[in-house]
Amino acid sequence: MAKFDVNRYARLGAEARAAELSAELAEIYRAFPGLRARSGRAAVGAEGGATALRRRKPMTAAQKKAVSIRMKKYWASRRKEKA
Repeated sequence: MAKFDVNRYARLGAEARAAELSAELAEIYRAFPGLRARSGRAAVGAEGGATALRRRKPMTAAQKKAVSIRMKKYWASRRKEKA
């Protein structure tokens, strides 16, 4: 009875699949060359070009305190309405 090396067959299958994926990725990059130029996470705009994600500016300590006061006031009014 012949002994089957499952790990060998699994490795061969994985190598074949990796080659397929590499070929598919090469086709995608040929069709959409702008994808390769992007780095990190970027959104694609309506025109198809890559656009940078919008990021919020960090809040200063004074802005954080103002938000804190405003939200405490808001939640106090919500509790008062429920009671």
